[in-house]
Amino acid sequence: MTERAKKIMEAYEAEDTYNFPKDGVVAVIRAIVNEHQYYQCCRDQDIEDMVVDARLLYELADELEALK
Repeated sequence: MTERAKKIMEAYEAEDTYNFPKDGVVAVIRAIVNEHQYYQCCRDQDIEDMVVDARLLYELADELEALK
């Protein structure tokens, strides 16, 4: 498990109110990426890179918190 994944799981496990399986976390992450991804073309190379804007993720987190 990568350090990034460990940090995400630690945050997940720190919340006592979540009782869904860890597979649910994976599904949620994939759904968020699918909803918010866009492609950015690299100027120097002829490739596209998938990008997710951190600001949008923070806004989504705020919206989800407001649902409580």
